[in-house]
Amino acid sequence: MAGLNAKVQEIFNEPGCEKNQGKSEKERKKGCTKQLQPGAAAGGCAFDGAKIALQPITDVAHLVHGPIACEGNSWDNRGAKSSSSRLYRTGFTTDVSELDVVYGGEKRLYKSIREVIEKYDPPAVFVYQTCVTALIGDDIEAVCKAASQKFGKPVIPVDSPGFVGNKNLGNKLAGEALLEYVIGTEEPEETTPYDINIIGEYNLSGELWQVKPLFDKLGIRILSCISGDAKYKEVAWSHRAKATMMVCSKAMINITRKLEERYGIPYFEGSFYGISDMSDSLRQTAKLLVDKGADAELLDRTEALIADEEAKAWEALEPYKARLKGVKVLLITGGVKSWSVVSALQEVGMEIVGTSVKKSTVEDKERIKELMGQDAHMLDDMTPREMYRMLKDAEADIMLSGGRSQFVALKAKMPWLDINQERHHAYAGYDGMVALVKEIDKALYNPIWKQVRRPAPWEEAWL
Repeated sequence: MAGLNAKVQEIFNEPGCEKNQGKSEKERKKGCTKQLQPGAAAGGCAFDGAKIALQPITDVAHLVHGPIACEGNSWDNRGAKSSSSRLYRTGFTTDVSELDVVYGGEKRLYKSIREVIEKYDPPAVFVYQTCVTALIGDDIEAVCKAASQKFGKPVIPVDSPGFVGNKNLGNKLAGEALLEYVIGTEEPEETTPYDINIIGEYNLSGELWQVKPLFDKLGIRILSCISGDAKYKEVAWSHRAKATMMVCSKAMINITRKLEERYGIPYFEGSFYGISDMSDSLRQTAKLLVDKGADAELLDRTEALIADEEAKAWEALEPYKARLKGVKVLLITGGVKSWSVVSALQEVGMEIVGTSVKKSTVEDKERIKELMGQDAHMLDDMTPREMYRMLKDAEADIMLSGGRSQFVALKAKMPWLDINQERHHAYAGYDGMVALVKEIDKALYNPIWKQVRRPAPWEEAWL
């Protein structure tokens, strides 16, 4: 536990985070958030954050060392897609019992690792620590080291019990596990001056596949994506890329910063949401590669591709601009989508009447002000009652949020669209922007809303 505490303090002192560097030394030691207690990790615990960050690595076995409820709660809570292996879709847990709590669960963990390797033969096993097993003192690092030596397979400890902090901290602890045990342990068969990493992209609903063809057209190879549609070896040789794109999130900034410090790989923060942001990401990627030795002609090819793709996207969006102009949107997402989606919606003339910033950083909030003005309606922690009031009073025409908020909109008899991690549509890139606008249009103009707002027959008699 002492080693974990030291690692958490190191993460809290992240040099790549502008907000963190603006604090005093005393404030930095306190960390970014109030420490959570077991059972009170509202919005996700550190274990949950680590699991969702690494589970999209598709060909490894993800083994949760703890009660079965921890695996059940975290399994498949993001719709990450795979183009090959499906092993990541299988849930593995040691399912510790009361006896394990009394006598220790290390032997059970070792046997579980052996069973997984013998039955599935994965390239690696990721072992996740949970609250219960951390509190009883199970040393998963020692067990993983012994199992790795015995079975000749990488067995990676992910020491992120839920009680140490929130989901964002868990993302960073997952990144630390990759940096310590995975990245730099494999070499690619070949490298090119056009190899990049994409960090913080999870291929939700296949979004990575919407932007990969754009890079392919430019001759840019995604050497490693952490962790959407990734394979173990691809993550392990990510240190050979020439540039890194961090996808609009500080959750894994520790990986991008240390790749730059250790291997000289420059990075930038970009977004795949919206036409202008997608174009900017392509430009910045090309510029970093040229600075690292790629042919300068790449810049011209990038501009030509952007002009072609933007023209096609705007042509596809043209029929919707008049229908959506002035539509008032309430955005309940938090994090990076609090600004990246704002930019995308404003491009087609929609008005953002409020965006949540509960999980947003200072940098996220500043970007919102740049997009919406200094008087931007940033909602820190909006209650369901307030959401309902805004929708019922027609202060917003549609709500974009996660699944937990949909019933507020439905109760107010107002349109709602899922834009969170459980969504079934991909909204990245130029094609994704068109898909997002189409889904908003379908939700707004669905004839069901006129029907549900009409008085019931027994009510009409009293009107």
